[in-house]
Amino acid sequence: MLRITELRLPLNHTDAELKSAILTKLNITTDNLVSYSVFRRAFDARKKHDIKLIYTIDLLTDNEDDILKNLETDPQVSLTPNTSYHEVGRAPANLKTRPIVIGTGPCGLFAGLILAQMGFNPIILERGKAVRERTKDTFGLWRKGIFNAESNVQFGEGGAGTFSDGKLYTQIKDPKHYGRKVLTEFVKAGAPAEILYVSKPHIGTFKLVSMVEEMRANIVALGGEIRFSSRVDDVLIENSQVQGVQLSSGEIIHSTHVVLAVGHSARDTFKMLYERGVYVEAKPFSIGFRIEHPQSIIDRCQFGDNAGHSILGAADYKLAHHCSNGRSVYSFCMCPGGTVVAATSEAGHVVTNGMSQYSRNERNANSAIVVGITPDDYPGNPLAGIDLQRRLEAHAFILGGGTYAAPGQRVGDFLAQRPSTALGQVQPSYTPGVHLCDLSSALPDYAIEAIREALPVFDKKIKGFAMPDALLTGVETRTSSPIRIKRNELYQSLNTKGLYPAGEGAGYAGGILSAAVDGIKVAEAVATDIINRR
Repeated sequence: MLRITELRLPLNHTDAELKSAILTKLNITTDNLVSYSVFRRAFDARKKHDIKLIYTIDLLTDNEDDILKNLETDPQVSLTPNTSYHEVGRAPANLKTRPIVIGTGPCGLFAGLILAQMGFNPIILERGKAVRERTKDTFGLWRKGIFNAESNVQFGEGGAGTFSDGKLYTQIKDPKHYGRKVLTEFVKAGAPAEILYVSKPHIGTFKLVSMVEEMRANIVALGGEIRFSSRVDDVLIENSQVQGVQLSSGEIIHSTHVVLAVGHSARDTFKMLYERGVYVEAKPFSIGFRIEHPQSIIDRCQFGDNAGHSILGAADYKLAHHCSNGRSVYSFCMCPGGTVVAATSEAGHVVTNGMSQYSRNERNANSAIVVGITPDDYPGNPLAGIDLQRRLEAHAFILGGGTYAAPGQRVGDFLAQRPSTALGQVQPSYTPGVHLCDLSSALPDYAIEAIREALPVFDKKIKGFAMPDALLTGVETRTSSPIRIKRNELYQSLNTKGLYPAGEGAGYAGGILSAAVDGIKVAEAVATDIINRR
């Protein structure tokens, strides 16, 4: 097959115009074109009055060699790369112990799926509940203020990504096309086929729920085992080699290969690993607030008169500013047409996050506006970043009135350094509710100062971003893991053989797709080690 990249057409082009552009690019006739398909579709909205769609096209022709010879100097025409997935091997018939995967977020699910597809019959342990039961518990906090410490936005089948925008794009290098494997498996599990070709694919929470269930059924059908409400309280280590795990029930499961895919909020697990002597180090992360605007303002600013076009959908944004105090402020986890959600995993704490459904048709846009911090800001042992998160989240609970309501403030009041006493145009989407206050004590002074400087700068890029009625809610503290469980070139812990730190919680991913890709890499490492030990 041949591939054409950077094929640009008007936003409202017809199918006939796309086919004509392909023929013109290759200098062939309709008779020479056997078939074609869209591999990628993006858009260029820098000129709002003249938005262009940008295609990558894969096609079959009856004169491929001649075309390549005639266009050998054209970088936009080449052979289509092979993006199919190839297993690293098959499980031996005399498999002595089954690999264990801890966690059923994107990383754990894909580690388990790949191991199951290669015949290793993994045991997958999840401290939370199955996804539909977990959804009920999560809604219990959002609608009734009832919190479940083991079944919430952070813990349970599907991981934190289940209650998110379901974004499926990443900037990681992916020479082996693992991302394509992830998207293909998602489509098999019920995701819309468009995620295979749109430039910024997303799924949304409700679709993710059914997809996660389908993937679970696939893993079980292949010989895997998934246990819910099975919290790992200890990792058994002898002579720097993992020997298995102990569950909160007291049950011990033996294995010499344990994948640690616990997500960024398993603080008790991090503490246990640190106390067991597993190498853990502090790493940078970010803290800040959620900000909400009417989605219509973002759409008009980004797309002009083309706002509302079905191909463009709800507009997103990406903003960054380097402040005079040396801090960097940036937008994170932008959720077009979404909601701000309660995302705590500990009682008496308030944590915000963002979520969208597939339709992205809620009235507000939201994103995190966060400030980068480093271990210099929280000196101490490797878990000091967790201590900082907890202090901020506990204080946010108090500022919000002690009911799991989030503390909130209008942007105009925040910039003017006065408390908010009434809402304006922007109505908060966060439930159980927002308690208006002064957010100046919600974050360290350097963070408040940096965000106050950044918001007017962002307003110059997106007119209305610093509108007085835009709403800030706090606090956003779970942008990424505050620790890294370092691993070697074999994907094993630096000082604990057989322990495979993986995904976002271990500091090796950020988002659904990159976490899933890391799960594949770690599963391959586990499989390779087991095969080589035969």
